[in-house]
Amino acid sequence: MIHPTAIVSPKAELGANVRVGPYAVIDGEVIIGDNCDIGPYVYITGRTKIGKNNRFHAGAVIGDLPQDLRFSGEATGMLLGDNNVIREHVTIHRSSKPSEPTTIGSNNLLMANCHVGHNSVVKNGAIIANGALLGGHVLIEDQARISGNCLVHQFVRVGTLAMMQGGAAISKDLPPYAIARGDNGICGINVIGMRRAGFTSDERMEIKRVYRALFRQKLKLREAVEAARALAASERARVLVEFAATATERGMCSDVGGRTEGDEE
Repeated sequence: MIHPTAIVSPKAELGANVRVGPYAVIDGEVIIGDNCDIGPYVYITGRTKIGKNNRFHAGAVIGDLPQDLRFSGEATGMLLGDNNVIREHVTIHRSSKPSEPTTIGSNNLLMANCHVGHNSVVKNGAIIANGALLGGHVLIEDQARISGNCLVHQFVRVGTLAMMQGGAAISKDLPPYAIARGDNGICGINVIGMRRAGFTSDERMEIKRVYRALFRQKLKLREAVEAARALAASERARVLVEFAATATERGMCSDVGGRTEGDEE
């Protein structure tokens, strides 16, 4: 299952039915789970541990050194779960600290030419589209959608089922269910994403009311959180409230107004 032109380190561990394509290089102390498909010219290096049923397309670079000037060669690594698709020329860098491995969960799709920086965490079921760039220490929650050529600044959080429109750029936290537009702007809730995730109509309307209390009432953050908490009866709505209540020093994206599907529902 290993092409004769591929190079596999004797320190690497490959599971059952792993396929390694032409000119691929598997270096260092890499561990690869069962049924993974390593395409041509893929480079996997470092202390990288990969789960089962992952597919790596041509030219992907996984586990290379972090782009961090403070990094001084510590034994750091990265983790990848199961059932991920890593498309052409994706780059995922290992962490700059041994205690904080770069971590990609399961069932994610990383499209061509996107980048995940050191110490970042991408949870489960996310889609990161072509050319999107995630800085170091970024957190992407479950089922988030990062569209093409989006920019996510280091140390930023992107909440569950949030969506960034193509070309959007954020240097502040993007709340769960919200749609990012332009630079640090949000313009309503991701109704289509919530429908596909099985949210009921009542849950979507409740989240809409909570969103308005948080972002459209022109209140100070503490006051907005208290107003929103009083409206959040379901666990899914409380996810949005608690995200706002634990805002980081970077702050949160702000509502830019405008008609959205969330307004129409």
